[in-house]
Amino acid sequence: MKKEILEITDLKDMLNKTREMYSTRIAYKIKTGEKEYRTITHQEIREMIDALGTALIDLGLKGKRVAVIGENRYEWGLSYLAVACGTGIIVPLDKALPENELEELIERSEVEAIFYSQKYEESIERIKISEKNKLKHLISMDAKTNREGIYSQEELIQKGKKLIEDGNREFLDAKIDPNAMNIMLFTSGTTSKSKVVALSHKNICSNLMDIATVLDVDKDDRVLSFLPMHHVFECTTGFLYSLYLGNQMSFCDGIRHILENLNEYKITFACFVPAIYENMYKNITKKLEKEGKLGIIKQLEEKYKDASMEEKKVVFKDLHNIFGGEIKLFVSGAAALDKDVEQGFRNWGINLCQGYGLTETSPVIGVETNTEFRVGSIGKALPSVQVKLEDVNEDGIGELVAKGPNVMLEYYGNEEATKEALIDGWFYTGDLAKIDEDGYIYICGRKKSVIVLKNGKNIFPEEMETLVNKIEGVKESFIFGKQQSDDKEDIKIHVKIVYDREIVKEAYKAESDEEIYAVLSNKVKEINKKMPLYKGIKGTILTEEPLIKTTTNKIKRQENLKNI
Repeated sequence: MKKEILEITDLKDMLNKTREMYSTRIAYKIKTGEKEYRTITHQEIREMIDALGTALIDLGLKGKRVAVIGENRYEWGLSYLAVACGTGIIVPLDKALPENELEELIERSEVEAIFYSQKYEESIERIKISEKNKLKHLISMDAKTNREGIYSQEELIQKGKKLIEDGNREFLDAKIDPNAMNIMLFTSGTTSKSKVVALSHKNICSNLMDIATVLDVDKDDRVLSFLPMHHVFECTTGFLYSLYLGNQMSFCDGIRHILENLNEYKITFACFVPAIYENMYKNITKKLEKEGKLGIIKQLEEKYKDASMEEKKVVFKDLHNIFGGEIKLFVSGAAALDKDVEQGFRNWGINLCQGYGLTETSPVIGVETNTEFRVGSIGKALPSVQVKLEDVNEDGIGELVAKGPNVMLEYYGNEEATKEALIDGWFYTGDLAKIDEDGYIYICGRKKSVIVLKNGKNIFPEEMETLVNKIEGVKESFIFGKQQSDDKEDIKIHVKIVYDREIVKEAYKAESDEEIYAVLSNKVKEINKKMPLYKGIKGTILTEEPLIKTTTNKIKRQENLKNI
């Protein structure tokens, strides 16, 4: 039976329609000190958005571009919605970028105002001096009062409230064109190459409604925000989704505090990247092994493999309590999730669902659900999204293309890139995939990163890196093809391994560089034995230096090849 969901045309419509529905419900529970918390209701959040938007229009920002940069916090969300729901175009910026790249994005996006947190104040003040950008207004999320050249977000909200009391309805009555560009997002990558994804309210709202249709999340759920809010995955499935459903959201104190936060806020729903789940699983199984309990757990997993998730929750109650005892759903996105980890969580009665999407698709294309899942897949396409494969090879693998109301308008200011990616409304993802007879999608790897061997076989680096990364002591790895002779097609597979010296020492009693190399290259040989001959890794490089990655933790393959 299809789940009843609230129909919305744009984000302003979403805020207005849910205002009465969730008015007294807690929207945010925020830590203010040791065991001290502040709560903000959905009604209060909506009133602050209205007031801030009114003040921004009064500043002369109607129809202008406004950026936001900072840590995950409710003030970030206020900025985003106050701009997008009646003021102008919001430009979320990556908080991990160095100052020179940040400056370039501010120039390229032509923003006239920027919201920022204390951490970025000095950088933003320096950037504003440049004549290359259009920055006029600096708005601090932390300043309590206005000071020369800098507005306080808090004071702007108070000003906006007064303007509304005096009859100003410019923001309240602002009309939204759901098909126009209202959100500008930069893709990850170097600033010169990063593209500007133009998204509309329709793009985002269609995705919110689709996700609500398939995921088992409702108004009573408590959400933990961890992934950066400027990233469309967290922005849509965390921040905006929780306002749409009337959830309570709390903010994670950092990667080391995830389990502690899941417990203290009694979280029921959260989205993380695969590395988080993989580390959780590894640490829990290692602890069970040390305590001599792993064997019993494995026996119970086998005994209850066909039991319902509710039954498993009772059997594995102690494991559920590690996550706070209330988890209803975990979603994994932004990279491929290790199949063994997904299966492991499900064995314990924890719904871990893998999803997939891109900035250009607002972001979700497909996701597993509590009832419709196949381990290793990213589930089926969302209800209003169509998917198909192009240029399919004999193994049934082709480029995944998607069509739907969530697909971006264009790459702003880049007609050539738009024409390459959007053909007859279909978005070419650049990812290779298989789709089974029941519609489950399996992502194989990036089209650009595939290594083609002399025998015509395709090697997907991501798939092999997952296997290498399971070796105890391996932090990360990079699979690449190396030419073996004058014959350009004679390519052999090699791996660069980033290892943790202390863990390798403890696990294998290996002290010297020679001993470490011997141990880890033997582990690679063990992987080779489990794979077809043509996939065998022929060379191993060891390093303690991390790989070059984007701010979203994706390996920059070309950059890393230069370092080999």
